[in-house]
Amino acid sequence: MGGSCKDQRMAVAVCLQRSPCVLIERHTPTECIENPELSKDLPELCKAQMKAFWECRKGFFDMSKRFRGNAPLSTGKYDQQYANLSSGNFDAVEEYKKLQVLDSGNKD
Repeated sequence: MGGSCKDQRMAVAVCLQRSPCVLIERHTPTECIENPELSKDLPELCKAQMKAFWECRKGFFDMSKRFRGNAPLSTGKYDQQYANLSSGNFDAVEEYKKLQVLDSGNKD
């Protein structure tokens, strides 16, 4: 079950790396999550992905999922994006535009 939340974790990491808190204000992703002043300004997409990740993690301790499994294993969907953002191999303006497009799609 250890790999079943990998995609959600990567999605949260990519979203946080694209957020204004990290890209523009230059805070760490941990600071953006833990500081109440910073976390209130996170995009709704990031908040929704964090909630999905925590629900997945909570499934590790849910005895009703013990035999069925928590979730499908990781597909590696976000691995390349995460690698690019972690290594600094990205254009900040382009990543911010991607986040705005994705976040505006959730509000409709």
